[in-house]
Amino acid sequence: MPKLDREATGEGPIVQGFTGNGFRISGDVYPTGAFLTPEWVREWRAPEVIEAIDAEMLMPVLALDPTPEFLLLGTGATLRRPARLLIDALERRGVGIEIMDSRAAARAWGVLRAEERWIAAALMPLL
Repeated sequence: MPKLDREATGEGPIVQGFTGNGFRISGDVYPTGAFLTPEWVREWRAPEVIEAIDAEMLMPVLALDPTPEFLLLGTGATLRRPARLLIDALERRGVGIEIMDSRAAARAWGVLRAEERWIAAALMPLL
């Protein structure tokens, strides 16, 4: 299993590496995707198609109090654009969105949490 090289860690769940199509986070494996906040990690049964994601599906991380600065959306093995409706819905809630492939999003999570940024992430599996 590939490891993420990390020098500093922030509080909360740590993405330690990738396993199969999923992620090893704080010692547990999340094969179908994961939601991360500075306080917790939960399994996410991410849809296979990026266009199927809507704001309601992301409510577990969007309900963070205070509201996250932005959402890291990991789109799987490759960068894919979500529907414009999702981006607009997040912007109406005052939440920015950073879209990247899930490996890059997992690495960004570690860097940003080491800086103690108040963010959330939704990582689709590496399919």
